[in-house]
Amino acid sequence: MVARLEWVKFQAGSLMAIRAEYERVKDERHTRLHLDHMPVIDEDGLAVDFRADIREAIALGYGSVMVDGSRLPLEANIACTREIVEMAHAHGVPVEAELGAVMGHEAGPLPPYDELFVSGKGFTDPVEARRFVAETGVDWLSVAIGNIHGAIADAARHQPKLTARLSLERLRDIHMAVGIPLVLHGGTGIRREDILASFQHGIAKINIATAIRQPYERALTESLAAAERAVYDTIRALVEGELGIAGNAQLLARNE
Repeated sequence: MVARLEWVKFQAGSLMAIRAEYERVKDERHTRLHLDHMPVIDEDGLAVDFRADIREAIALGYGSVMVDGSRLPLEANIACTREIVEMAHAHGVPVEAELGAVMGHEAGPLPPYDELFVSGKGFTDPVEARRFVAETGVDWLSVAIGNIHGAIADAARHQPKLTARLSLERLRDIHMAVGIPLVLHGGTGIRREDILASFQHGIAKINIATAIRQPYERALTESLAAAERAVYDTIRALVEGELGIAGNAQLLARNE
């Protein structure tokens, strides 16, 4: 999984460079290459040539793509997402999109988390979600239900991420409304019990970045090999230890 941020603000190089590195290390029994968070409007409020980047990713053989029109009004988000769905599906590539506002990447500090959660500001609306899925034909939907992204600004990106919780009732309503797999972004810092409960209400993919990126960047000061080992060790600790979701295919099957 790689987002536009990785080559625009960090050191990932390009979509082609990422694809080449994936070919070097892939094990497709367990991995896929997904283009994540290709925004229509980015975190700095600037328009993005999202069509060209998504078209390039498809041509390079990325297995799935995400178009993020969540900073647009609903009608415009639907129109942009539908356009990408038509483009990608013509090549057999599934599409993820986002409805609602998963905050955290924007410049400046967030409002106090408890205020955000209680107000439901930016949360995905189940009625809008039903319409969005019906009119776009999207395959997966990223939802905002209390989850937030990790900070990317230099001043905050190395700090511990706050503990978040999920509105499971809203998630249940969204799942019942749309009937497609749902995606949980901002997975670092969410309470374990909420993550496990989310599987019962449609969450089929969880994006966890901050918990993996931070040890990677610390170890990178030593060597690339140390950084790669840090990623492996961190992911294993998350899946087997902290979250306890090793063998998650069976876990999901039990909760269907």
